[in-house]
Order: sequence, then structure tokens, then C-alpha cells
Amino acid sequence: MPYPSRLPRNQQAVLDVLSQQSHPLSAQELYGVLRQQQLIGLATVYRALETLKLRGLVQSRADTSGESLYSPVEQDQHYLTCLQCGRSFPLDRCPVQELEEHLQYSVPFKVYYHTLEFFGICEPCIESVD
Repeated sequence: MPYPSRLPRNQQAVLDVLSQQSHPLSAQELYGVLRQQQLIGLATVYRALETLKLRGLVQSRADTSGESLYSPVEQDQHYLTCLQCGRSFPLDRCPVQELEEHLQYSVPFKVYYHTLEFFGICEPCIESVD
């Protein structure tokens, strides 16, 4: 997948691994995958993720424990997250895509990505309480 201008090797490696995943990864999980492919430090992974976020190529969201999960901005995914078990259930479509497109053209602001997450209790957890 072509990205704007050539990225440094570590940033490209981070972006490549994230692009191959079907779900967001924590920095620790990403580090584990990258360590199997090359010699890289955890601090380098965090720096690469932060730079990629600032360039608008990577997005993050926090799980129920507060840990950041990362994915490429092309994976526009939103979730229902259970506060009891911590599982996240992806929504099948983006309900705010139209709003993002409107903002992109109506305000002097470059939108890189947006997040949308609903928190509550999933059906299995509700049933386990009853």
C-alpha cells in the first residue's frame, strides 16, 4: 500500500504489521510481532506509533483497562465494549462517516480519523448476573 512520502524503516514496519491485522493491537502486542521479524526496541515502537499518529496514518483507541490499541486509519472500525468482561464487538458500519466528510469541507481542520465507542454490558454478562 503506498503512503505519502517514504517512511523510515521502523515506521514502515509498524504500519505493515498493523495493516496485516484484523483487529487493533497494543504497543506490547505489536512489539511482540515485530521482534519475531527484526531487532527493535519497545521504545522505538512507541515512537513510531506516535509519529504515525501525528502523520495521520495510525489511529488509537483505549480498551477498558486504559491501554491504547492501534490500527491503520483505513480500518475505520467502531465498537460496542462491555464494561464487565472488556470484550469489544465491532459495528458493521460507521455511523459518523457522513459527519466527518461534512467537517472535512466545512471547517479549516484536517481530520485524520475519528473514534466512536459505546460502553455497556454484553448479553452474556447480563445473563451471568441474572
